[in-house]
This record gives sequence, C-alpha cells and structure tokens, in this order.
Amino acid sequence: MTKTVHVVDDDDSFLRSMGRRLRGHGYTVETYPSVADFLLRSDPEAPGCVLTDLQMPQRDGFELQDRLTESSNPLPVVFVTGKGDIRTSVRAIKAGAEDFLTKRVSTDELLMAVERALARCDQERIIRRQQQEARAKIAALPPREKQMLLGIVRGVPIRDYAEELGVAERTVKHYRTLLTRELGLTAAVDLARLVQDAGFTVEQLAEMAEE
Repeated sequence: MTKTVHVVDDDDSFLRSMGRRLRGHGYTVETYPSVADFLLRSDPEAPGCVLTDLQMPQRDGFELQDRLTESSNPLPVVFVTGKGDIRTSVRAIKAGAEDFLTKRVSTDELLMAVERALARCDQERIIRRQQQEARAKIAALPPREKQMLLGIVRGVPIRDYAEELGVAERTVKHYRTLLTRELGLTAAVDLARLVQDAGFTVEQLAEMAEE
C-alpha cells in the first residue's frame, strides 16, 4: 500500500513548495489548507505521516495531533512551523511528535524526519495488527478456557487454581489442554505474551472469563 506524506498548512505558497520538494524526492504527497480538510481525507486508514504547521486558524497543529492520537490510525506527526519555541517543541515531542522543525529546515533534515516518521508508521501498524489478532484469538475462547488463561497469566499452580475454582486438578489440566490446542501455543510464557500483545490487563481478562 502506498504511503502518503500529508502536508497541512494554511499558507498556499508553502503547500505548493513543500509538495514540489517532497514529490521531487519520490514521495506521494497530499496537501490540505486546514486541519478540517485533512480530517476529511478520502482514506483515513491508509499508511503515511503528517507534516503540519503549528499555528493555523480555527484548528491548530496540536489539535490535529490530538485527533490523530485518538483515531484508529494515528499517523506520526512532524511539525514544520515558522513560529515555534522550546516550550511548544517540548509539548509536541512529549505528545508523540516525531520531530519539530522550522520552515527553513534543510532538505536533508526534512527527508530524514519524513523517513523516520514513515518507518515508525510501518512499525506501529505491525504492532496494532498483532494486537488486533491477539485480541480476536482471546475473545473467541470459551469462558472456561479464558479462565485457564487467566490462571496461567497470574502464575497460579494447577493444584492451587483447581482449589480456587473448586474443581478437580484433572479438570484444570483438561481445559488447559483445550486452551493450548485452540491457540496453538504450549509454553506458559507464550500464552502470557499473547495476553500482553493483546493489551489486556489481568483485571480485563478476569472480566472476560466471567462473561
């Protein structure tokens, strides 16, 4: 899938020059005169990154950054602004921006920031896909097997967990066997890692096991 560099700025001349600059180095580029226009882009789930000005009418670069963070596809953000200071740059980086540049940035520095942002996009999409797959696997388990997974994640020995559940040890072993067959994993560490990849806490897994 083509990765796109989205440039957001209320200065038309800057949009045109930045568009030419990036396209001249082989990038696919889309430009937007406002945050509102960017939020209406045709494919909000596509990979890429965002280069945005900081100060713009109505919605500024920080609001754009916040909206992306809250979205299902939080594209990495690089601020490219004519007006910035240490306080705003620190705020941007703390909120997850890939970089904070001035509009006089050299081409080499600009391209390095874009490459880092696009590489980060790839890595974060892999992590999100792994999380979605892990969540789907766990959600599809029957309640008893979710219960066994919870016991493994908590590190409770089979004998103690059987006593806690009020069942025979062989019952716990039976359902653990079903669990490992269902997930295709045998080591406890791999099962615990699956829960970690899914982003579930022990408390969330316990709630799922009770459903």
